[in-house]
Amino acid sequence: MHPLATFLFALHAVASHRLRSGLTVLGIAIGIGAVVLLTAIGAGVERFVLQEFTQFGTNLLAVTPGKKSILGVSGAVIGTVRPLTVEDERAVARLPGVLATVPVVQGNAAVEGGGRQRRVTVLGVGAQAPEVWRFRVAAGRFLPDDDPRAPRPFVVLGSRVRQELFAGRNPLGEVVRVGGMRFRVIGVMAPKGVVLGLDIDDAVYVPVGRALALFDREGLMEVDVLYAPGLSAARIAGRVERLLARRHGRVDFSITTQEKMLDVLGGILAKLTLAVSALGAISLMVGAVGVFTIMTIAVQDRTAEIGLLRAVGAGRGQVLRLFLAEAASLAGVGGVAGLFLGWGGAFLLHMAVAALPVAVSPAYSVAALGLAVAVGLVAGVLPALRAASLDPVEALRGE
Repeated sequence: MHPLATFLFALHAVASHRLRSGLTVLGIAIGIGAVVLLTAIGAGVERFVLQEFTQFGTNLLAVTPGKKSILGVSGAVIGTVRPLTVEDERAVARLPGVLATVPVVQGNAAVEGGGRQRRVTVLGVGAQAPEVWRFRVAAGRFLPDDDPRAPRPFVVLGSRVRQELFAGRNPLGEVVRVGGMRFRVIGVMAPKGVVLGLDIDDAVYVPVGRALALFDREGLMEVDVLYAPGLSAARIAGRVERLLARRHGRVDFSITTQEKMLDVLGGILAKLTLAVSALGAISLMVGAVGVFTIMTIAVQDRTAEIGLLRAVGAGRGQVLRLFLAEAASLAGVGGVAGLFLGWGGAFLLHMAVAALPVAVSPAYSVAALGLAVAVGLVAGVLPALRAASLDPVEALRGE
């Protein structure tokens, strides 16, 4: 029998029992749809986080004070924290391969200017922040490279803060109060948006020395390090660790690279994918049981038809192929329905929650469809073998 005729024969057999076939197709469709939808969400989240990280550049590592160590009895965790100073940041900036560094102190304070007041994020940073973080100054200039221990009282406004306080007026040269301290506005940043949950536009930038005094802190919260392209993050991290360990007398700080953060994200997504695969496997197992059941019933109901096929010259192999094609058709239709279910669910989810990223992977879709057909073939093997092994004479008598 021609392969096309075999395929059409199988589709006709599936369509002739619509309710029974529909329930089996539904079980497979739910499994495939769940896999496609949840992998689309996982891929979208991974792409979103990667984009968020790379907004700050791709050759960055962060140094933060404090390193947890386990001492004494099991479970006793003691954090050994020592201030990370501006002098530490300056020493890191002189390391080979380091292009620029940014000392960071972050807090929240009231900002008064233009006759208005509001609370915003205050970022105490250094002069190289735009270079390291890929920011752009829209008007004026950024903070100068003053002595970090005695910087001039300058401030740079985020684009939203400028709009809220000065409502279209030129703020350059104006005096504003940040947490009660007077600062002169020397620049306005270009819009940047929300990065890793922080609204960069709703922030003001002051010299790190002023931020330390404003928030009554002894040390920095973080030092961001920009290193030269082509150098490995591990190599730069090793240099930074050896330098700070000599200065502090011990390793009482933590170094985090973008690769490490993305590895953590990858581990989380891998666990999510495993959970999704388990859910999909359960649904596909239900679908496989449905295919096996419907094919077993089909063999019983069509015993006479099988005998007639054998009587007119169909061999065992042809009967086997007919029933395998029917099982594969059932699973294939379910797989296609599952793809549309997953794609439609991803589209509707993105329409309902625009901030939730979804990215349907064509490779995953093709693999899911292939898996559905494979499940159908495996589930249909035993009924097909039983149909092919029937004696034609006994089968005809069954009518």
